Amino acid sequence: MKSKINRSFQYKILCVAMMLFGSGQLAIAANWQTLPTKAPEPADNPTTSEKVKLGQILFLDPRLSSTGTVSCNSCHNVMAGGEDNRPFAAGVHGQVGGRSAPTVWNSAFSAVQFWDGRAPSLEEQAKGPVTNPIEMGMKSWDDVVKRLKAIPGYPELFSAAFSADKDPVTRDNAAKAIAAYERTLITPNSAYDKYVKGDKSALTEQQVSGMNTFAEVGCAGCHSGAAFNGNGAFMKFPVHRNGMFEAKYKLSKDPGRFEVTKNDADKSMFKVPTLRNIALTAPYFHNGSVNKLSAAVVVMAKMQLGQSLKQQQVKDIVAFLEALTGEFPAQTMPRLPGTPGTTFPYVQ
Repeated sequence: MKSKINRSFQYKILCVAMMLFGSGQLAIAANWQTLPTKAPEPADNPTTSEKVKLGQILFLDPRLSSTGTVSCNSCHNVMAGGEDNRPFAAGVHGQVGGRSAPTVWNSAFSAVQFWDGRAPSLEEQAKGPVTNPIEMGMKSWDDVVKRLKAIPGYPELFSAAFSADKDPVTRDNAAKAIAAYERTLITPNSAYDKYVKGDKSALTEQQVSGMNTFAEVGCAGCHSGAAFNGNGAFMKFPVHRNGMFEAKYKLSKDPGRFEVTKNDADKSMFKVPTLRNIALTAPYFHNGSVNKLSAAVVVMAKMQLGQSLKQQQVKDIVAFLEALTGEFPAQTMPRLPGTPGTTFPYVQ
């Protein structure tokens, strides 16, 4: 009952705003936020250039995997949309996971990581895939640390990044470095950001209409905040039932956060994903079941809001979402520390 009251109240506010500003100017009246150019960082892991340098190298190095074939970048490609455009991420030995890889771009603006929110920070998230048997397949972080210490160049990089540590090559420091690098992966200055900052020519008329529709139909109820991710909120997905969509996309098959908490209230609960650069990160949803952005908009409206959108509404919202593609900072690929004259006995 409370949610219905809140939605009714929000709709009344929306109507008042439309009367005061006109539908074409409603986007100006709403509380839209621009993306910061710097990400928040924890007190125990301040960002330094040395950490970022080390973190980028670790992020790109496939030798953190058992077979030497999978890096963090394999599933979270920073030369593209920050993921792999696959329904399910592929790991060592061609194994396939059960969820779509979320984008690493702007991930620093999420309060939790992974679809089920099991990691409370980027640092904790960075520790998981390396020893996941399906993803990077290392048996333990002790094996990872042993390998890093044996690669000429890595001990020096760790010492530069963590100069206060007597033994700097550790699991926690590797995770801190990767997280520090990921906090630089921000895409500001999208057409939407420029519009909100005052450049009213930055969005087309259709994109402004889509921005208004996005708010009017209720999309902003979950996808709020500067990153359009609800600031780390969880949401039940799907909320409504639809036999046709369920048969086609199998949205309810994954128990979501319940796998972490074993609490019945968390069944089908997922972290609200960012909509930043959403036009570049197909396929969509936790199971990568929807290939086109327009189809994803239709499914979300029906399954989350109980609404059947008109074709023009879908087109307008898609146009607005395309305006959330930001400016990607240049990624200069580093040289990975080499092993002259030798290699490692990778797991085969």
